[in-house]
Amino acid sequence: MQFWRVILMFGLMGALASCSQSRFRTYDGPEVTEIRIYKAERQMELMHHDRVLRSFRVGLGRDPIGHKTTRGDGRTPEGRYVIDRRNPESAFHLSIGMSYPNAADLAQAAERGVDAGGDIFIHGWGPRFQRARGDWTDGCIAVSDREMEDIYAMVRNGTPIEVFAARPVPEIDKDHPPMALPVPVPGAVMGPVTGPAPTAMPVYPLEAVPMPMTTPPAGAGVVPMPLPALVPARAVAPMARPAPR
Repeated sequence: MQFWRVILMFGLMGALASCSQSRFRTYDGPEVTEIRIYKAERQMELMHHDRVLRSFRVGLGRDPIGHKTTRGDGRTPEGRYVIDRRNPESAFHLSIGMSYPNAADLAQAAERGVDAGGDIFIHGWGPRFQRARGDWTDGCIAVSDREMEDIYAMVRNGTPIEVFAARPVPEIDKDHPPMALPVPVPGAVMGPVTGPAPTAMPVYPLEAVPMPMTTPPAGAGVVPMPLPALVPARAVAPMARPAPR
């Protein structure tokens, strides 16, 4: 009996160990050189320079519009930061932290005499918030636990992260601007037309259209075609029947 208890104990320990390690994944793809978050679109992109490696739908702070300025305001920061820490024992499954507040955030908070806040992370749901959807955090960026495992493996400390209020409008290439189509102006008067006037073509009313003539005009040099004369019908004598034989 004691033997089976020992076997069961080691089996449970192995199962727990495997469960605790299953959240940590490996990644050997292209380096994530930047994280971009577009708040209005609820979109996060892991970038390799200008190439999007992965894209995620995210939840934001409970008051998602505007930049975070004060502890407890429920807003997600906007601006440029770096990933500076990670927590493998997070209550939200896994998490990586961003360097909010930066110098500008601290300066504005000091000027207003408030606490700028902190502890802004990208994290999963964790066991308590498995059904959480929408914007439910205190200012952090939330994804599913499974997605967070991939992010945790792909992103290294020191990776820049930029949070935008919305996706920027593409800038116009000054060297290759789009072609502008002409737009009619109401009430505009056409300028004078220069150059020789076009030759007018004669236009005849239907009843004045020239018809064939039996006699050509004088000096026209055209020989008219004679009209056929009407021949009266001749009487045809009845055919004589042959005499009977």
